[in-house]
Amino acid sequence: MKYLVFILLLGVSTKAAAQTHTLKKLWETDTIVAIPESVLHDFKKKTLYISLIDGGPWAADGKGGVAKLGPNGKTYDSTWITGLHAPKGMAIVGKNLYVADIENVAVIDKRKGKIKKKIGVSGAQGLNDITATDKGIIYVSDSRTGRIWRIENDLATLYLDSVKGVNGLMAIGDELYIGAGKDFLKSDINKNITKVATLSQGIDGIEPIGNGILFSLHGEDIFIMCLLMVRWKIYWKLILIK
Repeated sequence: MKYLVFILLLGVSTKAAAQTHTLKKLWETDTIVAIPESVLHDFKKKTLYISLIDGGPWAADGKGGVAKLGPNGKTYDSTWITGLHAPKGMAIVGKNLYVADIENVAVIDKRKGKIKKKIGVSGAQGLNDITATDKGIIYVSDSRTGRIWRIENDLATLYLDSVKGVNGLMAIGDELYIGAGKDFLKSDINKNITKVATLSQGIDGIEPIGNGILFSLHGEDIFIMCLLMVRWKIYWKLILIK
């Protein structure tokens, strides 16, 4: 089954008293994309990476891969990387692209367009989202086991266990932000967990945008969580984007 990929421009006014929030479609592909899961923009390479499942959502069938698409929605390469299973989240560290793929993390050389290695994650059943710190440390969620793994120097170690509904991840500094069902959580450097917010539907993707965070949910809603600072105190405000 083929799908289309479309890019939206998000507009958020800076005046708190009269905020407007809009989404504007800039372009869309034809229905040529084989079950896309994630899209990652490589600003240095001026390209979009798209993880392609092209089969069952958790099937180890070798049908999956990663496609490349120009930032204008053209020059689509559906076979840039092949031979994966059901790839989902992606993250860039230096010259490498890391891709979560059921029970391992594929490391792809962006320049050569080849899989360099696969990092095994012991007991993994459904690796889903992936994020990287500015130090190159990788975190990857396993939605089937409720675990989050930490990868450093190509070695995966268990970071958090029993995180019900874990999916989207986002690393900022020493903090890891987690989508766990409808709950948006934060884990600090000592693994202390705090709930930041509860959304209307299950959290899928989490991405930074300006001084805020953009969420994609399992329903039709898209939220932006704006960071506000008043008298040196930090507040978060959830805004529903239609």
